[in-house]
Amino acid sequence: MLKSTRNALLGATLLGLTFAGQAYAETTLNALFMAQAAYSEADVRAMTEAFTKANPDVKVNLEFVPYEGLHDKTVLAQGSGGGYDVVLFDVIWPAEYASNKVLVDVTDRVTDEMNKGILPGAWTTVEYDGKRYGMPWILDTKYLFYNKEILEKAGIKAPPKTWDELAEQAKAIKDKGLLQTPIAWSWSQAEAAICDYTTLVSAYGGKFLDGGKPAFTTGGGLDALNYMVTSYTSGLTNPNSKEFLEEDVRKVFQNGEAAFALNWTYMYNLANDPKESKVAGKVGVVPAPGVTGKSEVSAVNGSMGLGITATSKHPEEAWKYIVHMTSQQTQNAYAKLSLPIWASSYEDASVTKGQEELIAAAKLGLAAMYPRPTTPKYQELSTALQQAIQEALLGQASPEDALKTAAENSGL
Repeated sequence: MLKSTRNALLGATLLGLTFAGQAYAETTLNALFMAQAAYSEADVRAMTEAFTKANPDVKVNLEFVPYEGLHDKTVLAQGSGGGYDVVLFDVIWPAEYASNKVLVDVTDRVTDEMNKGILPGAWTTVEYDGKRYGMPWILDTKYLFYNKEILEKAGIKAPPKTWDELAEQAKAIKDKGLLQTPIAWSWSQAEAAICDYTTLVSAYGGKFLDGGKPAFTTGGGLDALNYMVTSYTSGLTNPNSKEFLEEDVRKVFQNGEAAFALNWTYMYNLANDPKESKVAGKVGVVPAPGVTGKSEVSAVNGSMGLGITATSKHPEEAWKYIVHMTSQQTQNAYAKLSLPIWASSYEDASVTKGQEELIAAAKLGLAAMYPRPTTPKYQELSTALQQAIQEALLGQASPEDALKTAAENSGL
């Protein structure tokens, strides 16, 4: 009797210890990331592994979706009362996410060191109405990439400084029979097209909204769409651009089938990798061009942040994970696909080595980043504009009419 009681007690103790050990290791975070552009999936997994090694009591489940699914996945998970603890979000979503209580306000968690060390422009990625809803993570804009060898063969001495010059140089390349369609863009009916359009709106000095109402139907907004249509109908732009996302643009450029391409930072090192690319060593990069009398360069704010969802049951651990992912040490180690948010990183040789040309372009491009409109109704506005761009490119409506329809359907 005594022996069996002792065995029962010992068994209960061991069982208790097992459960305690499990409880210790069972804080599980679910994190949602993007499976295109910027950091690769392998990079995010490696960064996360470094975190879980340093924090063995936390497990992180990673989920990757294409950019196009990121917003809806986040919102639908909230509606079902759970899902994710940490989510990647675009610079265009804080207004909606704050208004609908999707993300936690982390303003009080931001330290002095973060405030002083992170580039001021990076903070705009996560701010709405004077509060911060996460940490900036991907600091990005679109640059103009060019094939140095093709420009040289065409007798072009320097890449274009204006959008008109880009068209002239593309025509010279086409006329010499070097390439049929020298320019590649990501103009699929998706957010990618809005990023290219915004770059041009910034070049032409346009505005999306004025007093909360659509202002893109005239001035720079109309000039930008006219430029896109002219580039498309002139045969200078690859006709498949109307279906391309950024990865398609990268592949076309890397195959030597484009002299010019507008794309994010990540393309620079991939296009220069001989294992990935046929044009390695021939890749040039400059800020997106300007418009004579209106701008020197142009740029869209394509930055993204990491935030804690309002439904997370582990906000402390989620914040710890975000701090690790956005830390200077982590960002410097993975600076080849996304440039750091930390100002002093740009004086670090391990960050700058081998990408001096990109960093020179970034100094101008990042300073000129133009925002897509800040409105809780951004998704409706973006969808209406995506449709307008497609209709104008396909000749189903004039740029003027297409933009007027977009304004009417924008929900503003």
